[in-house]
Amino acid sequence: MSKKVYFKTFGCRTNQFDTQIMISKLKDFKLSFSEEDADIIVVNSCTVTNGADSSVRGYINSIARKNANAKVVLAGCGSHSKGEELFKKGQVFGVFGHSEKEKINSILKTPNRFFKVGDLEHIDSTIVAEFVGKSRAFIKIQEGCNFRCSYCIIPYVRGNARSLPKEQVIEQISKLASNGFKEFILTGTNVGSYGRDINYSIAKLIKDISNIRGVRRVRIGSLEPIQIDDELLELLDEPFMAKHLHIALQHTSDSMLLKMNRRNKFKSDLELFKKIANKGYALGTDFIVGHPGESDEVWQEAISRVKDLPLTHIHAFTYSPRDNTPSAKVKDRVNGKVAKSRHKELTSLIKKKNYEFRKKYNKNLTILIEDEKDGLYRGYDEYYNPILVESSINIKHDWIKIDEAVVKEDRNYAKYQ
Repeated sequence: MSKKVYFKTFGCRTNQFDTQIMISKLKDFKLSFSEEDADIIVVNSCTVTNGADSSVRGYINSIARKNANAKVVLAGCGSHSKGEELFKKGQVFGVFGHSEKEKINSILKTPNRFFKVGDLEHIDSTIVAEFVGKSRAFIKIQEGCNFRCSYCIIPYVRGNARSLPKEQVIEQISKLASNGFKEFILTGTNVGSYGRDINYSIAKLIKDISNIRGVRRVRIGSLEPIQIDDELLELLDEPFMAKHLHIALQHTSDSMLLKMNRRNKFKSDLELFKKIANKGYALGTDFIVGHPGESDEVWQEAISRVKDLPLTHIHAFTYSPRDNTPSAKVKDRVNGKVAKSRHKELTSLIKKKNYEFRKKYNKNLTILIEDEKDGLYRGYDEYYNPILVESSINIKHDWIKIDEAVVKEDRNYAKYQ
């Protein structure tokens, strides 16, 4: 009887795609949807912060209570940062890195404990034809990052930026489109760097993707401000583009951006955001609160500038020192309670901005329904705002048009047929 494998995925969309690659390579195993039922549990880990490491470690420890007989295998970014420690302590049966994931079938057949971290130069060659349990498809188009932000360890566990061949990306999306997927989210470690090493660009790639039969909507993962050029700006007017961009600012104080070793400055960021907002786009960003050196004066400047930005979504982090990064060595720390208060102030502000945006853009919405719970269907509109839909017919995984949504503070609501 084939052994059952359960996947637990932490972290970003790139990790979600990597999990799909591993699932597609399981030729001699059965996929399990239950931790308690699995013979092997593969933990696709995130290591972006010390907190992420703690979450992974906590999950691994919990498996002993849920399924003491399962073999635990560590994969993902944490294999490079914490894999050796967990392996030596006997907390995991095996460890393998990103470059080894396409060999998962043979690796999991190994009867003895293993440690196969591999290298940081690998490019995946697997074409994923199906996404288990998903209505949208995440497409990894590149790997690694050439930026060296002072707080970030990701370049050291994912390697330098490198692009997947455009032919491979097109084939990947073509197969998924033929299997019924219509929305595609382009993801990677640093998506906007795509094509720079192969004499191509992300804008050209998106144009080619739009010509694939069946493609209805394209979303882009997180971009850096300096990666949005005129070619990409022009593309934002196309009907197949999702009306939402996530542009990573990390902060709005130039002094903090300098400390973070960032490449953006607020004046040009503001000009860019206003230009894109005028095209009817929702705009999200990443923001690190409480980075060393963020004084009260700096914070007041930052939050004042956030008020000027046409932001609708935010992924806000309270700074957590990451071992072996320059920021972790800086002693000018922000008190944890102060950082938590600033985080709340920031997220509350963006919540209000999002509410005002949704009141303005609540008509003629195109929704991709993802799932159903308690009699309500859940999906996202083109602005990446969640919506709950009441329907007398089964619309799971369907595309629907909503004439007008009811806008409430928590989210949008609508009735369909």
